[in-house]
Amino acid sequence: MNQKRSEDKELISIFNDELIDLRDNLINMSQLVRSSLGQAIQSLIDKDRQLAQQVIDNDDKVDRMELDIEEQCLQLIALKHPVSKKLRVITCAMKAISDLERVGDRAANIAGASQYLSSKPMVKPLIDIPRMAEITKNMLQDSLDAYLRGDVDLAKAVWEKDKMVDQLNQQIFRELLTFMLEDPHTISRAIHLIFISDNLERIGDHAGNLAERVVYIVDGQRIKDKIEQKNKGN
Repeated sequence: MNQKRSEDKELISIFNDELIDLRDNLINMSQLVRSSLGQAIQSLIDKDRQLAQQVIDNDDKVDRMELDIEEQCLQLIALKHPVSKKLRVITCAMKAISDLERVGDRAANIAGASQYLSSKPMVKPLIDIPRMAEITKNMLQDSLDAYLRGDVDLAKAVWEKDKMVDQLNQQIFRELLTFMLEDPHTISRAIHLIFISDNLERIGDHAGNLAERVVYIVDGQRIKDKIEQKNKGN
């Protein structure tokens, strides 16, 4: 326990030193993509084409943030010559913004499908897709928190939640496939819902990617190896 607290303090001290601006920029980018995801799902629920278009338009802002943070990371490497854990923190940030940018892309994909569905009756009540979206939003928040704090336990919890997202995606696919087989008139609408579910599943993967890198920063291990070692010990 004392070792874990020491590692947490070390990561926090890194982000409270010269990397404080990088930390703030990562938080801002994460907040923007999570907001875009929430708005995309809300536009689907409310059949709000204008809100969906706002998500699509915001994707350019996410792209610009990725480029700005990437440049910031490169300058930190060139000017500060970081080594060891600090270098891993910066290189992980460069990969994290790539995942966040893809989350923004997938939120825009969901918004595009929402626009198509806005003028059509729903195939079935929206229950599992909003639930899936809420889980992935929480995963994104927790994975960034785990990264900023160096919290391996939280990172592992995020990684484990990805299984729940995968199960929901499979469940949604099976249910919608049944609708399509029973009534061919639902095919187009069902396919768009499957497309939305698939994008949410991929967002969960991106959150899991960041969580996996947290374990590498702290322990120099892959999260799968860490979990396997724990299971063997039990």
